[in-house]
Amino acid sequence: MPSFDIVSEVDQHEMQNVVDQLKRELDNRFDFKGVDFEVLYQTDVIDLSAPEAFQVNQMLDILRDKAVRRNIDTKSFDPQELDKNLAKAKLPVRIRQGISKEDAKDIVKRIKASKAKVQASIQGDQVRVTGKKRDDLQAVMALLREADLSMPIQFDNFRD
Repeated sequence: MPSFDIVSEVDQHEMQNVVDQLKRELDNRFDFKGVDFEVLYQTDVIDLSAPEAFQVNQMLDILRDKAVRRNIDTKSFDPQELDKNLAKAKLPVRIRQGISKEDAKDIVKRIKASKAKVQASIQGDQVRVTGKKRDDLQAVMALLREADLSMPIQFDNFRD
């Protein structure tokens, strides 16, 4: 029986490349000459810090631009609250990985509302869709690509 998985993942290697390009551009930009900025990257969060809040916002815009150029969906970035004191402004940017329970329920509800002859089941942080015909599965893929979801999704593990 044909099936596929709906996942939400970010390629860690590409994300490291995005952060490296961000640092390289900030080193070369005239408006950041002599500015004590910092970009720290862990697997699920990027910490941006600079002396002023507007500089941190510029760093976030450049991060989004570099991510788009490396084919990373900017919906996977979740900027937290800006922490500003007299010396430094800091912005943690969470990287969304996996599909939350609420989003998975929303995806299953959309699939059921489409009246497609498939079954959708939530399996941890992914959704598995199975059906008798390959065309039905491809119709579900097209439906979800057009849907305005709060996170980026990919289709993985397509089996015939």
